[in-house]
Amino acid sequence: MVYSHLCQTMSSILIRKPLNMLMEEAHQEGEHTLKRALSSLNLIALGIGAIIGAGIFVLTGSAAAQYAGPAIVLSFVLAGVGCVFAGLCYAEFASLIPIAGSAYTYGYATLGELFAWIIGWDLILEYAFGAATVASGWSANVFQLLQRLGIYLPPRFMATPGTDLVKYQGLWRVAGTLTSEAASKGIDLAKLPHVTGSCNVVAFLAICLVTVVLVIGIQESATLNTIIVFIKVGTVLVFIGIAARFVLAHPSLAAANWHPFIPPNTGEFGRFGWSGIGRGAGVIFFAYIGFDAVSTAAQEAKNPQKDMPVGILGSLAICTVLYILTAFLLTGVTKYTTLNVAAPVAVGIMATGVVWGEYLVLIGSIFGLSTVMLVMLLGQSRVFYSMSRDGLLPAWAGKVHPRFRTPYISSITVGLFVAVFASVIPIGILGELVSIGTLLAFVIVCAGVWVLRRKQPNLPRPFKTPLVPLVPILGILVAVYLMASLPGSTWMRLIVWLAIGLAIYFSYGRHHSKVMLAAKRG
Repeated sequence: MVYSHLCQTMSSILIRKPLNMLMEEAHQEGEHTLKRALSSLNLIALGIGAIIGAGIFVLTGSAAAQYAGPAIVLSFVLAGVGCVFAGLCYAEFASLIPIAGSAYTYGYATLGELFAWIIGWDLILEYAFGAATVASGWSANVFQLLQRLGIYLPPRFMATPGTDLVKYQGLWRVAGTLTSEAASKGIDLAKLPHVTGSCNVVAFLAICLVTVVLVIGIQESATLNTIIVFIKVGTVLVFIGIAARFVLAHPSLAAANWHPFIPPNTGEFGRFGWSGIGRGAGVIFFAYIGFDAVSTAAQEAKNPQKDMPVGILGSLAICTVLYILTAFLLTGVTKYTTLNVAAPVAVGIMATGVVWGEYLVLIGSIFGLSTVMLVMLLGQSRVFYSMSRDGLLPAWAGKVHPRFRTPYISSITVGLFVAVFASVIPIGILGELVSIGTLLAFVIVCAGVWVLRRKQPNLPRPFKTPLVPLVPILGILVAVYLMASLPGSTWMRLIVWLAIGLAIYFSYGRHHSKVMLAAKRG
């Protein structure tokens, strides 16, 4: 009796959402459905808008200085290869099941409702905390730019609670980013003016502003994103051009900075050497997060079967090339040991003698991080929308505005929560949570492609992942390896988050699941 009841329960929570139901939802039209307005160019811009941000402007330098040295280039290659495997799997699913929800929807169709809930809850973690992380970085860059222009805001309202700010060379900076620089100059930071952060008000307001843009409409959001993407890609290309010119003019200096290309390991795993390349890949993986957010807009693409693979793989390819070039040239114009600062690209461009470089990077970072916030919040609200439409979350989360045709209630709710996260949680904790959440999503998507190929090999697939099961297996292995490189505290936070999600699923979701209710009626 007990065994029979257990089997019945397992069967119910692993029920899969039929593909014919998904296809029917994909072709629905009307004022209560999402508006199909995005072209392949919009989708590529969405991907670039989400990918190019804090990773290229901030993490490149710290990962090179602490873990990989000039071999940070290989770290970007390793992380990029892992993303290519996952990106190919995302592209197959996005063309096959062109509706909002991303990995959540794919997991529902292939692995069952419980796995779908886990990945949906995990995506909430990825997008919400990702947007909050970027908002913190956006606030820091705005603060620095305003100070450079002689505009001084109260520093305690520009950082999360407990953050130690110090007035260094006339500017308020986070004390932790100045330790090595101050030590090299013989400056005692303890003797300088200090302020403790109380609330990051600018980050809070930034998220609120982006939420308003998303509520107004997907076409307006995409157009704004595309304009800003051209600006920030232009910023990266300017750096690449200036740095390349400097390296070609000073080849001996560049060669000295690149030597040794792979610094010897310090005796600690992950501190230089080959293990440092792996650790660096795990850290800068945050720089690649975003291409998967393109798949959440599948239900708003004009021709998803054709445009979704182009958007996902096109944005990933463009950003990978830009990342590798930036990392290579950055470690060529200045020694990697000097790059553990808040704005390493600014340090690099100033080393070339271009004095306006810091302004360029700050402005480029502000534009770049703006689009990352927009795409992350777009992805988050679309996952909420899909889970609500399936009955796993309350109906209000799936309501579409009759005029704007956007999931306005979920956008506003998510925006408020993310604004609070951004204003009070330190950026380091946020970034690690985003990385591990995204990697878990990659594992499930890669596994889902493999499972669906075995169970339904004859489905018409507009885009087919090559070399199945090799590509999905490699995608899983790279993602698991990068997850293993993250600290144990991050794993514990992930487990706690998933435990909270499972409690909500078993107390609400499984009792209101439309797929399960339809199966019982049938």
